[in-house]
Amino acid sequence: MNTNGITIRLEQESDYRKTEELVRDSFWNVYRPGCSEHFVLHVLRGVPAFVRELDLVMESGGRLIGQNVFVRAEILADGGGTVPVLTMGPICVARDLRGLGLGRLLLDESLRRAAELGFGAVLIEGDIGFYGGSGFVFASELGIRYGGLPEGADASFFLCRELIPGFLSGVSGVYSTPEPYLVTETEVDEFDRGFPPREKLRLPGQLEG
Repeated sequence: MNTNGITIRLEQESDYRKTEELVRDSFWNVYRPGCSEHFVLHVLRGVPAFVRELDLVMESGGRLIGQNVFVRAEILADGGGTVPVLTMGPICVARDLRGLGLGRLLLDESLRRAAELGFGAVLIEGDIGFYGGSGFVFASELGIRYGGLPEGADASFFLCRELIPGFLSGVSGVYSTPEPYLVTETEVDEFDRGFPPREKLRLPGQLEG
């Protein structure tokens, strides 16, 4: 895809380091002191569930300015068996280019490609204020629960987008975050030593201290 000088294409191995640097800069001190997303991306590329046809980067003038990835996941259905779905992320746009609609452009193109490949639904953790504009709804509206969350707890972060209309009709069950996302602090710190030092700050609004 090429629109107004913005290209969205498949990530190449030669992009890996630059993409990880982009992700690190985008998430640093946002949700926690430092970040883990660049290491998560590094791990995801090596697992069988990683969808290489949806490993996307956005660039402009030869500069990488955004990225998004998808991983195969599943819903453990209440009636037995599993339902194949996707999960998504990390997704980001360069800090200095936020607020220009590039995140929406990348997200919508990513979802279009996922639907074109025949995937039925995407489940994510995110802000309905942003993702709702691209067709995501609260997963609870579709009968899908977040694994490990106590009954009655706030699940407004858990969102779903059907890529095939009605794909989850009649389905209820539990989704759990795929294991490769669950990296440890020790693993993150070891990986991060390969990048230029940055100060970890505890800031208001972070989800983790």
